[in-house]
Amino acid sequence: MVTAENPFLLSGTKVQDGSGKMMVTTVGMRTQWGKLMATLSEGGDDETPLQVKLNGVATIIGKIGLFFAVVTFAVMVQGLFSHKLSEGHTGAGLEMMQGKFTIVVVAVPEGLPLAVTLSLAFAMKKMMNDKALVRHLAACETMGSATNICSDKTGTLTTNRMTVVKSCICMNVKEVSKPSEASSLFSDLPESAKKLLLQSIFNNTGGDVVVNKEGKHEILGTPTDTALLEFGLSLGGNFQTERQASKLVKVEPFNSTKKRMGVILELPEGGLRAHTKGASEIVLATCEKVINTNGEIVPLDEASINHLKVTIEQFACEALRTLCLAYVELENGFSPQNPIPVSGYTCIGIVGIKDPVRPGVKESVAICRSAGITVRMVTGDNINTAKAIARECGILTDDGIAIEGPEFREKNQEELLSLIPKIQVMARSSPLDKHTLVKHLRTTFDEVVAVTGDGTNDAPALHEADIGLAMGIAGTEVAKESADVLILDDNFSTIVTVAKWGRSAPLTAVQLLWVNMIMDTLGALALATEPPNDDLMKRPPVRKRQNFISNVMWRNILGQSLYQFTVIWLLQAKGTAMFGLDGPDSHVILNTLIFNTFVFCQVFNEISSREMEEIDVFKGILDNYVFVGVLSSTVLFQIIIVEFLGRFASTAPLTLAQWFITVFIGFLGMPIAAGLKKIPV
Repeated sequence: MVTAENPFLLSGTKVQDGSGKMMVTTVGMRTQWGKLMATLSEGGDDETPLQVKLNGVATIIGKIGLFFAVVTFAVMVQGLFSHKLSEGHTGAGLEMMQGKFTIVVVAVPEGLPLAVTLSLAFAMKKMMNDKALVRHLAACETMGSATNICSDKTGTLTTNRMTVVKSCICMNVKEVSKPSEASSLFSDLPESAKKLLLQSIFNNTGGDVVVNKEGKHEILGTPTDTALLEFGLSLGGNFQTERQASKLVKVEPFNSTKKRMGVILELPEGGLRAHTKGASEIVLATCEKVINTNGEIVPLDEASINHLKVTIEQFACEALRTLCLAYVELENGFSPQNPIPVSGYTCIGIVGIKDPVRPGVKESVAICRSAGITVRMVTGDNINTAKAIARECGILTDDGIAIEGPEFREKNQEELLSLIPKIQVMARSSPLDKHTLVKHLRTTFDEVVAVTGDGTNDAPALHEADIGLAMGIAGTEVAKESADVLILDDNFSTIVTVAKWGRSAPLTAVQLLWVNMIMDTLGALALATEPPNDDLMKRPPVRKRQNFISNVMWRNILGQSLYQFTVIWLLQAKGTAMFGLDGPDSHVILNTLIFNTFVFCQVFNEISSREMEEIDVFKGILDNYVFVGVLSSTVLFQIIIVEFLGRFASTAPLTLAQWFITVFIGFLGMPIAAGLKKIPV
């Protein structure tokens, strides 16, 4: 059993069960379904940009670590045999080798994955409050790297609350400003044409009209079906009466490739009639006749065709979604098992459906553009409708291209290379067109692509994208299962919020790596090279069962942690006001200030950590050239990262005053450390 939502059915037979409900049994499946499902199995779970970076860094660190391990081993073996063996102190030599190898082992930043995971988990929790449910943790970081967003139109850029506002019935164009006025507005409609119109609206639909507990009519179904049913009711039609007058014997659900749906009715007076509705230019191409102003069925001549085409274009240019309604009388002997006809129809009329753009979408698209993110609209609607909506949203610009799916899929590889970067709107697209566009953007142009979708047919593109964004309200289960993030309010503005959270961690991947190296690798190297002093022999030995972290260490760790946490929290919460930051770069500058402050907190904490209990931590510091070299290199590279590696490290150059404040905050950790050492434990 299948439902009317399944867009891949070639045809189906609709029969009534004992309860009077309709069931659709599958007669055939489109070959396109096989192609679409094949795309889901292509490739595997791709690594996120952060994972790629971390893997690259891990490889480099591994090679460097291996190199120094070999050098250290060679030097120590030479020293062991030339010096220690002659004195007979092999144990001391082995202990020294262990110390050197310990430094090499510590060089691997194993704490970085944990730091990244904690940062992403925090972002994931916050995004839930902003109407975005993250299904895969890595999606938080990936969205922050997105360079392209391929967005649906209906329900994402628009409100998905549709109403019929214009129509061309019996060749007459009328504007429907209010549903309550429709009955009087169409009072001159020929009775025969009105009967056919209502029969088409109420039977060729996946929606329903029910009576709720308050005794009022409630319309159920997709937004498109709801709009048409509301239009039919406003004309004075009765849904239940119309459905009982004719018997549904076959249903062909809406197909995203054919862009239409159809039904076959068994009429009360005998005979079969097929109704179809769908994309105006596609359904109109199947028509041979039309109902004229007098309600007569006449051949569709060139003048009538031109009139209808101009009407469709006019509706579309007003950002209206257009649907054409048509019917055909079936010859005697036609079997319901046969596919619904694809020609010979009579055009009943064309309706223009308004789907308003969501508030805030235009501003969100502008934010994306200023952030270096290209937004592209991919829709199944008429190209003029798509262009009108895209211009209203700020997606289509003067130098952009709007193209239809059939034209896009005819392009060869060379043509696609020059065309794809300019495509801002793709109309009348099939699921494979969307998948192809996303795949080329990712593989050929090395872009990080986010894709929105709500239907079953969007699953291949959602799977192919670096990050799939499914609609939480209108989305099907198949779309949700293929997505990384669920947009709970189906709003494009929420997608921008997701991208903002992906970029908003105070320390980015490069910064986290640098901090980790300072605290782990370089810190271990600097402190492990401290030469022993005479005061060590004044302390008692460390006993076998003594705690690894002593009370003295706990005191210093907790004290410094509290200070650094307070500082970073204040900068994160109040930094913009404290430093008087304003403008589009204020967020990057604030993150750079936080990053710089945190780094210098670690630099001065390394100095304080030379002695766990002594106040004078500078004693003998110049004698340890490795320690001085490590600190000097750290400061030098920090200056380079902040001032010159802006795009790579996500930093912004700081003023002298900002440098002084951040360094001073880091330096304050030293007197705090000295004060902590006076606390007896």
